[in-house]
Amino acid sequence: MENELKTYKSLFGLLGKHIAYSFSRGYFSDKFKSLKLNDHFYTNFDIPAITDFPNILQENPNIKGINVTIPYKEAVIPHLDKLHRKAKKIGAVNTIKVNKDGTLKGYNTDCYGFKKSVKPYLKKHHKKALILGTGGASKAIAFVFEELNIDYKYVSRKPKNEQSISYQDLSEKIMKSHPIIVNCTPLGTFPKIEDCPDIPYKYVSKDFLLFDLIYNPSETTFLKLGRLQGAEIVNGYKMLEFQAEKAWKIWNS
Repeated sequence: MENELKTYKSLFGLLGKHIAYSFSRGYFSDKFKSLKLNDHFYTNFDIPAITDFPNILQENPNIKGINVTIPYKEAVIPHLDKLHRKAKKIGAVNTIKVNKDGTLKGYNTDCYGFKKSVKPYLKKHHKKALILGTGGASKAIAFVFEELNIDYKYVSRKPKNEQSISYQDLSEKIMKSHPIIVNCTPLGTFPKIEDCPDIPYKYVSKDFLLFDLIYNPSETTFLKLGRLQGAEIVNGYKMLEFQAEKAWKIWNS
């Protein structure tokens, strides 16, 4: 396969760990086919540790762009030459452009994708949010909430600061005063579809918006439990489409 990748003029790929299920590969492969870009190819760079990243670049001088997913959105930053200001502010990268001179510039298109996909669902009373998880994706979500003037708290197993609370802290009062809940954890992703974040779903109501960054399955247990309580639910599919298109634009700019 390695030698085969060298035959393509423009190589793109997804950097991550355990990513056989990835959205990106299917999305871009279809895109290249529809645009008749026969010299373009998209693959998965599934690596056990970020220290393997330089080898990928060395072995594939035809790489033009890379998407980054769990667990490397933050870990990849020291390997880059430049950061776009939004990626710098967020502290996480999910898109890398390989410039003509071989330098690497990191971007964050998660924030663009999330903002475009969440805005149509926001109502006047959606003033506060809970962000479940504290990984690279959650930082982009927080960035968007700051832009939209929505107060937020991170919910984490090990809260690190005043902005974070633990799952045990999710009282009826906190839940009801934070009617937007965004799942940024991998809990519920295929194949472990019965998993879900441990929050008190009984306090969720029709005033709530539950957004899951997961898209496979299209209705996670987190979303299903929200729907059964009457909440508006949204999965991560549109967000992924928006951020993929934004990445494509960056790679071709």
